[in-house]
Amino acid sequence: MITARFSDVISGRMRAEHQTIAARWFERLLDLLPVDARNVFPTNTLLDHVPTLILEISAYLLEPADDAIAANTAVVAKARELGALRYRQRASLHQVLREYQLLGGVLVAFVLEEIDRQDVSPPASECVQLVARLTQVVNVLSQSTVEAFVTLYNETIAAQAERLEQFTRMATHEWRQPLGALQLGLSLLREPDVDPGRARRTLDIVGRNVTHLVDLTRKLEALARVRGEGDSALVQTVSARTIAEEAARQLREMADARGVSIRVAKNLPTLTVDVGRLELIFVNLLSNAIKYCDPRKASRSVEIVGADAADGSCAIAVSDNGIGIPSGALATIFQRFTRAHLDRADVVQVEGIGLGLSIVDDCVRALGGRIDVRSGEGDGTTFIVRLPTAPPSFDPA
Repeated sequence: MITARFSDVISGRMRAEHQTIAARWFERLLDLLPVDARNVFPTNTLLDHVPTLILEISAYLLEPADDAIAANTAVVAKARELGALRYRQRASLHQVLREYQLLGGVLVAFVLEEIDRQDVSPPASECVQLVARLTQVVNVLSQSTVEAFVTLYNETIAAQAERLEQFTRMATHEWRQPLGALQLGLSLLREPDVDPGRARRTLDIVGRNVTHLVDLTRKLEALARVRGEGDSALVQTVSARTIAEEAARQLREMADARGVSIRVAKNLPTLTVDVGRLELIFVNLLSNAIKYCDPRKASRSVEIVGADAADGSCAIAVSDNGIGIPSGALATIFQRFTRAHLDRADVVQVEGIGLGLSIVDDCVRALGGRIDVRSGEGDGTTFIVRLPTAPPSFDPA
């Protein structure tokens, strides 16, 4: 069966199933956002935004003018409301972007299901055009949400900067008196025949003024931390398991093609971290494990588990039972453009230019951690990522 206008069929099905599509998106958001299920869309009005956006997308497929969605002020306003909501919920910019990537994935999956369900064979050109339209509308909505999110974030930064400037002016004024007293006290103490009683009184004055200066400095330091890592749009407190499972989901097709099973343990830690970098670490380590699985083994696997670590830090191990790394290559695997198996004909065709592990190393270092590796040829490889549970400059108080 060939459809005359495949987009018409999908548009109609999206209208009929908009609640189901919205529910799928909502389920994916539960694992992504740093709030419980009741607060993902905390009011009925905000909750209604989701199916409404799906209906608007279905309408766009019928009349796909380039500026149709961008000119729809009601839809753009709803997207901006979501940006303001995510800002209040202290979501990260990474999470806001991922929210719409998830929506795009849900919509494309729905299209594929409809092709199978209705047993249709639309022309390839129509499929490409339809996916392009879906991508365009998701990008427009994402841009509106991100703009609202970033606007509020920048306003917060500006307000914090103004408060910091005001405090600095006040602190400068307050510092003048104790600094003047210290200068006078030191000059008196340097006198050759200073009276012991006067010296003690002067030391008391010096001590009080030093204490005053320390107190002022601590107050300024505390205010400066308002614009610290804890308020970053990138750094968030998250479960490493959630990020690892998302990385595993992205690589599921690649793993299935090579017969590799991925397991993410429940004991992964919760940490305050740049979410984007953590996800990049997991994606590259999992991808590496899948690429270098051992085809001779009946069972091929990679798992991510929590490992022992000292106070204030956590450790995550990514282990596989692949072909392993030659002992002579272990010292250089984190260098750029390094590949450890160029002498093996059976794996020399593996895609890549030797940047994956150097990217991992860069990310781990940027997060204030380190990465170690244990490997044996034919036995598999374990990478242990050690990270602080919170960045050094992050003060949750």
